[in-house]
Amino acid sequence: MRYLPAARVSIFVFAILSSQSGAVSATRFFAGAAPQGAHSTQAPPSGRSPQQGDSETNGRDTGTAQYTLSHERYQKAVAYSRVAYVLYFVDAFLGIAAAWLFLRLGIAAKFRDIAENVSANRWVQGLVFVPLLVFAIQLCTLPVTLYGHALSLRYEQSIQGWGSWFLDWAKYEVLIVAFAIAIVLLLDLAMRRSPRRWWLYFWLAALPIITVLTFSTPLVIDPLFHHFEPLAKQYPDLTASIEKLTQRAGVPIPQERIFLMDASAKTNQVNAYATGLGASKRVVIWDTTIKKLLPDETLFIVSHELGHYVLGHVFQAILFSAVVLLVAMYLLFRGLHWALDRWAADWKIYGANDWAALAVLLLLANIFSFVGDPVTNGFSRSQEHRADIYGLELIHGLIPNSEEVAARAFQDLGEMDLSDPNPPAFFTFWLYSHPPLADRLVFAHSYDPWSRGEAPRYVK
Repeated sequence: MRYLPAARVSIFVFAILSSQSGAVSATRFFAGAAPQGAHSTQAPPSGRSPQQGDSETNGRDTGTAQYTLSHERYQKAVAYSRVAYVLYFVDAFLGIAAAWLFLRLGIAAKFRDIAENVSANRWVQGLVFVPLLVFAIQLCTLPVTLYGHALSLRYEQSIQGWGSWFLDWAKYEVLIVAFAIAIVLLLDLAMRRSPRRWWLYFWLAALPIITVLTFSTPLVIDPLFHHFEPLAKQYPDLTASIEKLTQRAGVPIPQERIFLMDASAKTNQVNAYATGLGASKRVVIWDTTIKKLLPDETLFIVSHELGHYVLGHVFQAILFSAVVLLVAMYLLFRGLHWALDRWAADWKIYGANDWAALAVLLLLANIFSFVGDPVTNGFSRSQEHRADIYGLELIHGLIPNSEEVAARAFQDLGEMDLSDPNPPAFFTFWLYSHPPLADRLVFAHSYDPWSRGEAPRYVK
């Protein structure tokens, strides 16, 4: 799935409460544990020759049965990935620590006093308090974000200059603050109307917000950061090949819903994703993918994304997020009153309706988001595995040596994105929104129900 940053599977509404970036409902072909702000990839040279060990056996290429890297690339992949793991936990710790310090030092109460001195109107107070609190928390985690981008530049995983990067960061912060204001005002209204059931009423109100965000993100938010155009405009032959895949899948996607994104303006990363809902539903291919992978490899990546499209993963993710949010809101309700009963006086908070109590919700949401990441990432990994199966079945018989083509796509992605060749099980469990790339490669190369007389799972 596509995440901002990667390896986050939670809905945008809850992410705002936790001052984290959250997920938009999109499915992405490849995502590993990369540092915040990092982009991937070093392109393989054009006209590449087969890798050492490639061979032909009985007409089938068997050269990519394992994910392998040169010694130099291996050292870089391990170093880059392990720093990414550390950055994740540092970022989570900073978010939790900042919220706690804002309460312990009375900063949240000072922000409340500022808001109340500006106006006696409750909504005006919210317009002052929310940006102060949210942006202050974001600033506390900014050093990690800055270091993540610097690291991606050092490892040649990004080509985005600092000026462009700061512009994107500023636009993102504006979006976060704007959404936070709307969400918090809605939350405040629910809390004042029903002190005992506000968590349920807010959840009910958040469901259409999730749906609207899912629908509008590819139309409104994504174009703020990248340029999109119909794929057929530059690559009519590839579009025609993709149409054959969609026809075989039984869900013909109009050409106007297959888009090209100018990822190369900011990153070397290779990727594609499916996103949107209803009229905004689409498949997006990054221009770097087309430029740096062989055509058949690109078609496999598209087949994987069509799997998300056909199997209804975006809608499933919305339902899953709704369940997660319901549980989270109830825990926030219980946790808020538990914390205020013990420390309200120390934190100079007058009650649950005090604006400063939002910092308590922020602290709890950060904790719940961190603890819940293994659950949401596990859900995402299961979706990604099913999409891999679908993609393998869809290209079988259409592309020669389809299993090897898929394995080679994973090999190339791993080399370019410095994917960890052997991630520790703990980090896979906690951080990975996709199965480890090495596992995906082995599965792609070995998945062959047809030779065993078994029926494929999805594409009959």
